[in-house]
Amino acid sequence: MPKVTRPKFPKGYVDHPTSEVSWEHVEKRLSDSLNYWLCSVYPEGRPHVVPRWGAWLDGCLYYDGSAETRHARNLVKNPHVTLHLESGNDVVILEGISKPVSRPDPAFARRLSQIYRKKYESEGYAPKPTQWDDGGLYAFTPRQCLAWTRFFENPTKFIF
Repeated sequence: MPKVTRPKFPKGYVDHPTSEVSWEHVEKRLSDSLNYWLCSVYPEGRPHVVPRWGAWLDGCLYYDGSAETRHARNLVKNPHVTLHLESGNDVVILEGISKPVSRPDPAFARRLSQIYRKKYESEGYAPKPTQWDDGGLYAFTPRQCLAWTRFFENPTKFIF
C-alpha cells in the first residue's frame, strides 16, 4: 500500500481538507478506465501527450505500441512520465517511470490479454497472449499519485 499524505497547495487553495480519497477508489478508477493520457518529454524538453489504452495490473499500467511511436522514442531519453485519467472531477494524476517490458511470462501474458480483451474487444482490439513476445509492451510504475473527488474536501497524495 502507498503512503497517504496531503499534496502541498498554495495558501487559500485547500486550507482545511476534511477527508481523503481511498487507494481502493484510485485503483478501481485505474482498472476501469478505458483511456489513459500519457505525457512524455521530447529530448529537447517539450511535452508530448497521447491517449493510450492499457491495463492496470499488479500496481503498474501496462500498455502497448510500436517502439517507433513518438512517446516510445521519448522514453529512450527520459523514462519519467505523467499519467492522467480523463475526469477533471474525479481526478487521478500519477507520476512515475515508463519502460519497455521484455517478453512477459505466459501466465502473466494470459492475464494481461484477458484484461485487454474485456476492455477493448468491442473497439476491435483483442490481443492474444503472444502479442508481446517480440516487444511492444510497456510498464508504467508510479512514484506518486494525486487524487480527489472534491477538490476542497479530499485532495490526497499517495507515495510509493
